[in-house]
Amino acid sequence: MFPSILNSNQPRDKQQQKQKGEWLAGSFKAENFIPGLVIGFLFGLLLDLSKPSRNNLSRKQLPSTKNQEQPSFSSNCDRELKMVLVVRQDLKMKSGKIASQCAHAATGMYAELMQSNRSLLRQWEQCGQPKIVVTCRNQQEMNKLKEAAESIGLPTFVVADAGRTQVLAGSKTVLAVGPGPKSSVDAVTGRLPLL
Repeated sequence: MFPSILNSNQPRDKQQQKQKGEWLAGSFKAENFIPGLVIGFLFGLLLDLSKPSRNNLSRKQLPSTKNQEQPSFSSNCDRELKMVLVVRQDLKMKSGKIASQCAHAATGMYAELMQSNRSLLRQWEQCGQPKIVVTCRNQQEMNKLKEAAESIGLPTFVVADAGRTQVLAGSKTVLAVGPGPKSSVDAVTGRLPLL
């Protein structure tokens, strides 16, 4: 009698295992898995964005001097922040090329700040993301502006062109300075003519 009880439970156990297997196989279908993966990624991204940044500026953007004061950024828009895009005149780029190179500079800086200084990025976004476009004469002047900006702790980003259209590959076309406090950015770029 005892062996007959065990045998009668075996088909039920196999049936339950089969149902569990079918449920598990059904839950890993692409139409179920991919939306869950996307939702999980977005949720993780939101959680990561809510964490305050540990560093004001990345190591790449900071000069190595010890006694240098770093600019402080408040959490609201009480201090005006701005970005200046410096375009080289000597390359004789047409307006469409200049527009695309400025877009590369702004999005490149944005991507770097997403990694290095999200709190500064959020403050700049809250202030309307002001961007000013100015010109410089040549590569040497652009290099000096970049060094001056980095020496006072401002983030910079230089666009190197791919060389598919109007300029040679590797040409440095636009320098983004900031976002940073208006007074600091103006100390570096304030004398340059508007585009």
